[in-house]
Amino acid sequence: MREPTSCRPHMPGYGIRPADEGSGLLPWSWAERQLHASHNFWVVTLWPDGRPHAMPVWGVWDDDDVFWFTSAVQSRKALNIANDRRCTVATEDEQHPVVLNGEGEIRTSREEIADVIELVNAKYGTDYGLDFMDPTKNATIRVQPHWAFGVDADDFTGSPTRWTFE
Repeated sequence: MREPTSCRPHMPGYGIRPADEGSGLLPWSWAERQLHASHNFWVVTLWPDGRPHAMPVWGVWDDDDVFWFTSAVQSRKALNIANDRRCTVATEDEQHPVVLNGEGEIRTSREEIADVIELVNAKYGTDYGLDFMDPTKNATIRVQPHWAFGVDADDFTGSPTRWTFE
C-alpha cells in the first residue's frame, strides 16, 4: 500500500480555498473509506472512436491501491478496455465522491481472479466460484489509478483534494 501525494485541485470559478483553509486536504484514508463503502460505481471507458461510455458496476477497492470489477468478455466495457486502457471510476455518493482516473487491464491470472472473487463475495454477500469468473466468459478488470479526486459537500470550498499516485 502506498500513500499518494495530495494537493488542492485547480478548480477556477468555484471559490476553492487554499489547502490550509477550510477542512484542508482530505486524508487518503477518507477516500479509501468511500471506495470501500460504495456499493455501486460508475465506470467510464472509451469507444474506439473516442466517445465516452458510462455504466454502473459492482466493484471492490483492493488495499493494494487498485480497483477491480468484472464484466462479460463481450460487454462494451471490456471491449473498450481491451482497445484503450484509459478509464474513470466514480463512487455512487455524490455528496462525498471519489473519482479515480487511470488505466484498466483485463487480467486472467487464476490467482488474481481468486483474490477478486474473495473480495467480491465478502463485500456483496455472494458465493461466486472460480467458474463464474472464467476468463473466457467474464473479464476481470484491474484499474490502476494515476490520480484521484474527492470532495466533502459539507465543505465544498475547503475540502477538494487531488491525490496523485507515483
